[in-house]
This record gives sequence, C-alpha cells and structure tokens, in this order.
Amino acid sequence: MAALLWMVVFLLAPFLSNAADPDPLLDFCIADLNSSPTFANFPCKPTSSVTSEDFFFDGLMKEGNTSNMFGSKVTPGNVLTFPALNMLGLSMNRLDIAPNGLNPPHTHPRSTESGVVISGKVLVGFVTTGNVFYSKVLVPGQMFVIPRGLVHFEKNVGDNKAVIITAFNSQNPGVVVVPTTLFDAQPSIPDDVLAQTFQIDSSVVHEIESKF
Repeated sequence: MAALLWMVVFLLAPFLSNAADPDPLLDFCIADLNSSPTFANFPCKPTSSVTSEDFFFDGLMKEGNTSNMFGSKVTPGNVLTFPALNMLGLSMNRLDIAPNGLNPPHTHPRSTESGVVISGKVLVGFVTTGNVFYSKVLVPGQMFVIPRGLVHFEKNVGDNKAVIITAFNSQNPGVVVVPTTLFDAQPSIPDDVLAQTFQIDSSVVHEIESKF
C-alpha cells in the first residue's frame, strides 16, 4: 500500500507543481484584445507599440448609470477594459448604487473580492457554503472582503447615492449574477426546473422571466 501511495504521488507531482499561477517572465504583457486568449492570458501587444498610456486607466472616474431595474451599475477595470492587467492577477471595479438600489446576489468564480465604501451607507452581505449569512452596514472608509465564489450582495440603505471601489486577485474574476443567470439564460432553463427549484407555480416563473 505504501509503495502504491508513493507511486501515485510521484505520478501526480508534475501536475501539482503547475497548479498555481506561474510567476510572470516579463516586466509586462499588454493584452492584445484582437487575439484569442490562451488558457489564462491574452497574447502580448508588441513592445515596440507600447506607450505610457497603456499603463493608465480612467474608467473608474466615470459615474455609472443606475437607471435600471436594480438601481446599480458596475464599471469594470479588468483585463478586458484595461489590457495592462494581463498576466498580473489583479483588477478593480467601481460600483454605483442609487438610494435603495441593489447589486443583486452574485458570485465571482475566479476571485476573492475586497472593497472600500467611498460614499454612502451600504449593507454588504454574503452566504457561506454552510448556509451561514454574514452582513454589516458600512460607511465611507470601511472595508470588506468576500471569499472566492461565495454568493454576496451590496444594497444602498442610505438616503444618497453610494460608491464602492472593489479589488480582485484576478485579472478577469468573472461574475455569475443569480437572478439573470436563472431567469434570463439563453436558451432558457426549463420552467418546470425553476418552478420545482423555488417551489412556485410555472406562472410565477413566467412573470419573473418577463421582467428580464
């Protein structure tokens, strides 16, 4: 048995050693967004065409339009909007939330999230895999963290607009927004699946789907 165990360890060793993100071998690799990404990164833009402007991004200065059903807007600063983040393993977002607005329950499958409230009064909450709910109302200057992959939300509970800046340990953390994933998938999830999942009538499913 011991010999078999060591044989398995020996066979798996090459795979385990490559399980973490590799250290970058270049000073930078500005993403060429016109090329298809490889396993985790985009090909590099030719160094000869790189300029100082490639390393600066003003997208988070712009106020997000919260005129939508949830009253919130995420402005991403990831590799797709800021190509200099390619291969660096980090990104940031700006979140604008109107009074009583909500950044609905969602997850980031590829990243932990941390954030700082810049303005407003915000309820931040998440649910663990053990179905435990943690939450707190935060004011400007206070920071929060959401462990990778857990369902979480941010709701403006103040009288004025709220702004949050968030950071991720991934250049492209991804997002799965629970309501739109379930009720606005294309092609749609079968109504009977959703009705059985939420223990509701199919007519209620239709009503919810019509809002998206």
